[in-house]
Amino acid sequence: MTEGTTSAAAEGADTLSRLEQEGEIAADYLEGLLDIADLDGDIDMDVEADRASVSIISDSSGRDLQKLVGRDGEVLEALQELTRLAVHRETGDRSRLMLDIAGYRAKKRAELSELGAQAAADVKSSGEPVKLRAMTPFERKVVHDAVKAAGLRSESEGEEPQRFVVVLPA
Repeated sequence: MTEGTTSAAAEGADTLSRLEQEGEIAADYLEGLLDIADLDGDIDMDVEADRASVSIISDSSGRDLQKLVGRDGEVLEALQELTRLAVHRETGDRSRLMLDIAGYRAKKRAELSELGAQAAADVKSSGEPVKLRAMTPFERKVVHDAVKAAGLRSESEGEEPQRFVVVLPA
């Protein structure tokens, strides 16, 4: 093994342990929030695509956890930001942690992937760009990934909070 390979492997292990640490800090913070709110939920941690991923899942119907998702995921977005701030306070590093509650983001990701694939198919058949509705950064990222997987390219246009994806012909 060369020195460069050893260094890259060590760097990858450092990144993994840093992301696992972020997940642990986030889980502790979220456990405290659940206790304060008197809500039941289990916390699942993972590392996916170079970011810590934390999910709050319900043992029961999940109705209580819907309060933490809010309308169109607004409360979820705010909790994600608060959790990122808690991680930043502990580590001193900016976190890209992703939070999911009651499967909301997973379901949303599937819907958005379908939307991106459909928009790409429309662009391929018409040859004309397709503009999609305004989306959050998370939503735009999922659509961009789906468009790229379909072999086309896309761009974000506009200003927050009215930023949207445009799917472009090849």
